Amino acid sequence: MASVTYDDVVKKFGENTVLHNININVEDKEFLVLVGPSGCGKSTALRCLAGLEEITAGRILIGDRDVTNIAPKDRDIAMVFQSYALYPHMSVYDNMAFGLKLRKTPRAEIDRRVKEAAEMLGLVDKEKKVDLLGRKPKQLSGGQRQRVAVGRAIVREPAVFLFDEPLSNLDAKLRVETRASISKLHQRLQTTFIYVTHDQVEAMTMASRIAVMKDGVIQQLDTPQTLYDRPDNVFVAGFIGSPAMNFFDARLVKADGALVVECGAFAVKVPENKAGPYLAHAGRQVMFGVRPEDLHDPHYAPPGIHQALVETNVDVTELMGNEVFLYLRVGENNFVGRVDPRTQARIGQKAQIAMNLDNMHLFDKETERAIR
Repeated sequence: MASVTYDDVVKKFGENTVLHNININVEDKEFLVLVGPSGCGKSTALRCLAGLEEITAGRILIGDRDVTNIAPKDRDIAMVFQSYALYPHMSVYDNMAFGLKLRKTPRAEIDRRVKEAAEMLGLVDKEKKVDLLGRKPKQLSGGQRQRVAVGRAIVREPAVFLFDEPLSNLDAKLRVETRASISKLHQRLQTTFIYVTHDQVEAMTMASRIAVMKDGVIQQLDTPQTLYDRPDNVFVAGFIGSPAMNFFDARLVKADGALVVECGAFAVKVPENKAGPYLAHAGRQVMFGVRPEDLHDPHYAPPGIHQALVETNVDVTELMGNEVFLYLRVGENNFVGRVDPRTQARIGQKAQIAMNLDNMHLFDKETERAIR
């Protein structure tokens, strides 16, 4: 068991800097997720921790041990890759045991660890009469192969588990199932997990904390709920949440003793209990943000909210069963609402939408930082 520290880590490839002064303290037994779009540096950060990439500056610590210049095999980590990387000619048992055999682990200990991990991952289930240990990788489904790859890491009993987009090759249903399995595994093993993904749903559902990255810089590091409720900037606000937050170019003005957000084709009045932090920005250009789930059909809006009614045009509707996605237009602004499935909004018609202003967000137009 161990904590992990990135201490001012810089990584360059030639003149190109891909990690800019990364500082992260991962607590012992924590599940940290690095998330961001392709090319943001998240996999590079993981590979630097694993020792697969040499850092340009800074230090990396596992526990109290500086591992910056230590070989990967001596860092006490185990890594699960995007590709399963299984030996096709070996059985499941031999794939899982191979690393231990290289370390000359006693045969009885190898057998114990492999069988224990196989039962933990459902590769062996005596009640269901399942035993996949004798099969070759080609005889397994994608999800089973991924579990073998995870099992190969488990038997190492490392201080830190590293996952580099391990679910990207699985179909949607299997991703959900495997996601839950990895979360249960973390609870059972009580070991430090560091997980890389571009999928913010994976990040939100699995992580103790999330580091949102862009262009090699950590934009915000916090709990999933804090990232959702209080994003630090426009990038984090737009990246966390599905569908993404709606943004409108706006101007914040004082009118009749109140603050009003003018968005061109419509305007909304800022609730009095939220106006305080925004007063200093009156008269400035801002970005107004509201999440799709805070847009409602007025007939089914939650009671007691501060709402603004906006007249919209409905371009597209998507019935999801428990909700309807409305693709809406006001003037030149296109945005999305997640509304009650009982809505009467129809394509090509006008529809009134209630915006929940208790959950509105304002960002400085120039810096794109959240206005607190």
